[in-house]
Order: sequence, then structure tokens, then C-alpha cells
Amino acid sequence: MLHVSGEAIPGAADAVRRLRHDGHSLRFVTNNSTRPRDTLAGELRGLGFELDEGEIQTTPRAAVSVLAGRRVLALVMASVVPDLEGLELVGHDADAVLIGGCDETLEPNQVFSYMNLARAFSEIQAGASFYCLHKNRWWQTSRGPMLDSGAFVAGLEYATGVEATVLGKPSGTYFAAALDALGAEPELTWLVTDDLDADVRGAQLFGMRTALVRTGKFRPEQLASTALVPDVVVSSLAQFPEWLEQAPP
Repeated sequence: MLHVSGEAIPGAADAVRRLRHDGHSLRFVTNNSTRPRDTLAGELRGLGFELDEGEIQTTPRAAVSVLAGRRVLALVMASVVPDLEGLELVGHDADAVLIGGCDETLEPNQVFSYMNLARAFSEIQAGASFYCLHKNRWWQTSRGPMLDSGAFVAGLEYATGVEATVLGKPSGTYFAAALDALGAEPELTWLVTDDLDADVRGAQLFGMRTALVRTGKFRPEQLASTALVPDVVVSSLAQFPEWLEQAPP
């Protein structure tokens, strides 16, 4: 919604500035599970977005909150391990298995190898709880859609018969944490997103208002074939502040 493969959506940074100027509180709620929060903040500032690191809500921080004090087998990108500080990361005899996301490097080849997935399978079979930072099927890059780790989560669910607990979007707990940070009520809060299936569906179930942008993951055929109806569809984040200013209360 803000960028694709490091290229900012035209007008998005100006839209963030305008929303702040108009008095809106902002929370950047992401399912990105391949970069630590300080890196995400630095990258976004480098693209012209004005934000503080504390305004970014990430899935590894949610994992620490939920899994603190437990032995965790974590299949995640190495870059987010610092954000998992507070968890006891182990290679066997785990209390919980945690699956992270993929990035555009070659690292997913090692993280989601057969050996590692088989280890996760064995731990779950032995009684470990099953969690994932998200269950995204794919994400949008400059090269087109890329397979994400939701495929591996679904495979482990199929093999073990155990459903994973999703810690990021569309988890109601994740939305609740964002609202708590803002001190906001769901019915007075807008979720602006390019993800119809996970974000719009999850936010509507939580009672939030939803704006779908036609950038990034947006696919017109998906919108045409679903019963989900966002409150508004705009071309991009760049158009949202003006629409919001003119919208009825």
C-alpha cells in the first residue's frame, strides 16, 4: 500500500503528511515478517514517509507478547531474530513452532527446506503449539506476485491436522493491539489496505471501516468476484485524504 519492492506509491508520502496535518492518529500495521522494525522505519523514511519507529506494529513483536517464556522452534528470516528477543529459540523439544514470512532473497530456500519443515512437523506431532506470523499466500513485488509462507503453513496444517494460530492480520488480537495503541474505537477507525481477503475481511469482522486501494496486491477480478464490500475503493493512498475530508461522518 505504501510501496512495492522499495518504490513508493506516487503520492503516498504526501498523503501520510496530510492525514497527520488533518489531525488523524496513524498506526502502520504490517504483516512484514522479514525485516526488524527499526529497519522498516528507516526504509520508509528513506522513501519520504514521516513516521516514528514506535508507530509501526510488526508480527515478531506480537509473537514475543504471546510466546514469552516458551521454547520456540522459529522458521523465520535471520533479520527478524533480534525482534524475537525474549523468546527461547530452540532446535528441538519445543513448546511452540513459529513460521515467519518469505522475502525476495535466496534465504527462504534454507529457512523452508525439507529438513526444517520436517522438524517443525515432528515438533507439532509431539505436542508443540503451532503459530505463524501471518498466513499470506503471496505478496506483490516489482517482478509480480511472489509465493509467501502461507503455503508452508497450510502444508503443515494438512500434514499435522493442527490449525496454526495467526498472530498478524487478520487476527482480531492484532487489530485490537493497533486500536489500543491509538486509543481508538473500531467504528471510528479506518483500515486502508491493498489486501481485500485478509485485511478488509479481518477489519470488517472487528467492526472497523475499510478503504481498499487499487495498488500493490489489488486485483480487480478479486473485487468483482467476492461478497466483501469495502466502505470505499480509491485509486491509491494518495486519493484517500481528500475523499476522507469530503466523506459523511
